[in-house]
Amino acid sequence: MTTVSDDRTGFAPDDDAPIPYMARTREYYAAIGYTTPYRWAHYVGAPFQPLRKPLAQSRITVITTAAPFDPAKGDQGPGAKYNSGAKFYSVYDGDTSRTHDLRISHIAYDRVHTSAEDSGSWFPLPQLLRLASEKRIGEVAPRFFGAPTNRSQRATIETDAPEILVRCQADRVDAAVLVPNCPVCHQTVSLVARHLEANGIPTVVMGCAKDIVEHAAVPRFLFSDFPLGNSAGKPHDVASQAFTLELALRVLETAPSAQTTVQSPLRWSADPSWKRDYNNVAALSAEELARRRREFDAQKQIARTLRDTAA
Repeated sequence: MTTVSDDRTGFAPDDDAPIPYMARTREYYAAIGYTTPYRWAHYVGAPFQPLRKPLAQSRITVITTAAPFDPAKGDQGPGAKYNSGAKFYSVYDGDTSRTHDLRISHIAYDRVHTSAEDSGSWFPLPQLLRLASEKRIGEVAPRFFGAPTNRSQRATIETDAPEILVRCQADRVDAAVLVPNCPVCHQTVSLVARHLEANGIPTVVMGCAKDIVEHAAVPRFLFSDFPLGNSAGKPHDVASQAFTLELALRVLETAPSAQTTVQSPLRWSADPSWKRDYNNVAALSAEELARRRREFDAQKQIARTLRDTAA
């Protein structure tokens, strides 16, 4: 159904506002039977580290929550269902001089309005390499880093963020671009960004879940009002991906202080009613909610087993 603005006022449709992911997620898990509400990371201030050298002289890295494709771990292709077997549970890195196949099949991205066909919409390394060749940035760091998506904020704060910091320092990184996918991914990279910034490395988060990132209080945030899974731009739209990364770098350069949010002017669709669908319990039957609970419990057990094995 197409929504239109009020002819008399010119106001935007009610749907044309950022999705309240924290509230939707809380309501969804309550509806499928989980009684303890998840507590999202919340800060009222953020560390802030200005760039120490011009961007054209800076070494930049990417921090992602996407997972390297492993054919032994089940369906990870476009539109694949939630696949907890494809998750990773410790920080990893990748050689930025090589091509990588990263997937988000284990992530709660928006499977209704996007299909995860184009990794350029969540992994901006190719665009960053292009900007290095054009001298927009000094160079791309030798490695990018994978941040595990942990529901445990303590694990992120005490284990994963410090490990990413050590690797960034080893690579003499001047700044980092962090790109999340699912709701908890947005929290994860926000916590990592805060830790890097507190230890001297400027950051910018590129994301689609405005409420989660701002609740965690990050130094710099480029908000794209797109379905989850498209933090780096629209799929199969190189111009959108190039513009999104360029805008993120401008935020990195020009943010005057911590907790600077800039919203991309790009729109996913002229009709904002797509925003109604994500985890909207009002649109789900009791039978569908029960089915989703069974499916989630099964995936949760797989994840628990893999996490225990990794530990």
